[in-house]
Amino acid sequence: MVKLIWKQEDMDNQQFNKSAALLARAKNAIAGGVNSGIRLMETPVPLYHTHGKGSHLWDEDGNEYIDFQIGQGALILGHAHPAITEAISAQAARGTHWAAQSRLEIEAAELLQEHVPVCELVRFSNSATEILIAVTRLARTHTSKWKILRFEGHYHGWNDEGLFGVVPPPDTWDTGECGTPPRHLSEGIIPELAGYHLLAQWNNLASVEAHFQRHGDEISAILCEPILCNNGCIEPESGFLAGLRDIADRYGAVLVFDETITGFRFGLPGAEGWSGVQPDIGVLGKALGGGVPVAALGARREIMQHIIDGRAIHAGTLNGNPLMMAAVKATLTTLAADEGYVGRLRKLGQRLMSGLTELGKEAGLPIVAAGPGAVFQILMSEAPAPRNYRDYASNNDRDLWFKLREALLRKGVRPTCRGIWFITCAHTEEDIDRTLEIAAEAVRTV
Repeated sequence: MVKLIWKQEDMDNQQFNKSAALLARAKNAIAGGVNSGIRLMETPVPLYHTHGKGSHLWDEDGNEYIDFQIGQGALILGHAHPAITEAISAQAARGTHWAAQSRLEIEAAELLQEHVPVCELVRFSNSATEILIAVTRLARTHTSKWKILRFEGHYHGWNDEGLFGVVPPPDTWDTGECGTPPRHLSEGIIPELAGYHLLAQWNNLASVEAHFQRHGDEISAILCEPILCNNGCIEPESGFLAGLRDIADRYGAVLVFDETITGFRFGLPGAEGWSGVQPDIGVLGKALGGGVPVAALGARREIMQHIIDGRAIHAGTLNGNPLMMAAVKATLTTLAADEGYVGRLRKLGQRLMSGLTELGKEAGLPIVAAGPGAVFQILMSEAPAPRNYRDYASNNDRDLWFKLREALLRKGVRPTCRGIWFITCAHTEEDIDRTLEIAAEAVRTV
């Protein structure tokens, strides 16, 4: 571990008095003062923001940030992009909600059909967590099997089945091929649910095969983030996703790509286009609506037939809401018109990754950048970039990252509390230049 030595004069650039006062006020009306528990991770205080524009964000104290948290990756076009704000404003003038159909939802679904191979048919909901509830139900209906195979460190929503295996503690790690006994992060979960989930190790096909050899006649789906973005930004090794496709086909399971984060960051076809491996079911969220609460389920027609027949129920009063559909159409149309956006995201991200790593070397801080560029994670580690969750959890000094992250925040750069950085179409070379200047100062405060 690196000993932390703070220079207080370097840490006083930005003050957060108004955010601190608002949090105290919020705690009298909102449980914990926030509406998502992870926001309490932010130090020195969860911030209250007033407005954003492009790649920049402002808080109640008037502090300005180059924003790499960017709505946890949802704002792929940046803050307050004109195409989205104009589409939402125009639709709001016509009506905000009908609990019925509109032309917009057809047009949005047709855009997904055009660009995302797995989207033979589409259904919309309001969050990826809701979509993942439908995914497990649909996979079980299609296969008449009940178990879900998933991977250590992958996140698939916060519902009763979603949080199994997200951050398994080291004392539960199985030394064999079959991974870790599934454990949920929350209390209040029916204990028997754990028996319907199996945890394999990312980038370890032998681990997946071992589970199928034991439970192949019970496993309905292989569920994964095609790039493990939530814990380490760990890419699949060569042949790994193709290996999952092969195993699913051999055992009659469906392959599910949860592209809540990866969707549209590697081109409109998502990670399935980037990898050349097509799943049976795909989950899209976050960037899909450019910052509004919307998500989509796309799947092969044969599988979606179970929803059409009513065997697998998918419902929701706000599904296909016209405001959200207007935002989806605007986002996808804007991305489709920008042929070079994928290369720009990757180039800017890789330049920032290299710069941060080099600054760490110069300052004696163990900084490792992991990921493909458009999204990446900074780890404080002496070890190489991780190849699975266990590498990430064993070697990443989170306390040291929290200190560095706060130093960056106080000087005007805002990555996520977990160390994930998202590049958007609004970020510029000048943003990267300024970020690296600030980072050079920040690493010297630690």
